[in-house]
Amino acid sequence: MIGTILWGIIGGAIVGYLGRLLLPGRQNISALTTVLVGILAATLGGIIADWLGVGETRGIDWIRHIIQLALAMFFVWLAARMSAKRHTQAVQPRRTTP
Repeated sequence: MIGTILWGIIGGAIVGYLGRLLLPGRQNISALTTVLVGILAATLGGIIADWLGVGETRGIDWIRHIIQLALAMFFVWLAARMSAKRHTQAVQPRRTTP
């Protein structure tokens, strides 16, 4: 049980950082957000791969890993967009009327 959770966190962190590395441009998100996004992408990608019937194969499960990386890239992009919107809304100057 503990080993499964630990490997999920470690694998999710790796998937998250690979997704962030493969996504072009700068992503202004924290390391914690990257790890959480990676855990979500790894879990959801594994579920989708099992649903498609390619989750468990002989050798390395390349299709499952590709699905997980694609989801990680999408979730990192989404988190970066949400973070950028939050930061731009916070720094907009207030307009005063005379």
